[in-house]
Amino acid sequence: MEVTGFFTAIIIGLIIGALGRLVVPGKQSIPIWLTLLIGVVAAILGTLVAGVLGVDETAGVDWIELFLQVAFAAIGVSLVAGAYGRRR
Repeated sequence: MEVTGFFTAIIIGLIIGALGRLVVPGKQSIPIWLTLLIGVVAAILGTLVAGVLGVDETAGVDWIELFLQVAFAAIGVSLVAGAYGRRR
């Protein structure tokens, strides 16, 4: 992953976090900053996994990479919402 890819993943991660939260059904009682942080981590993980699978450089929109990022974000939001809800 190049430096520009890393910064792009961070910026896209802010959007990915919101998409991940929308994908998860029900109400998540976690703060928005935590959702955005999960999105950044999910975007980086999705980019890395797409690179390992060899689908990070495709012609046009990288739909598989985007799907991986949103899936990681949805899983992260679900896990953190469950742990955060039990803590309160």
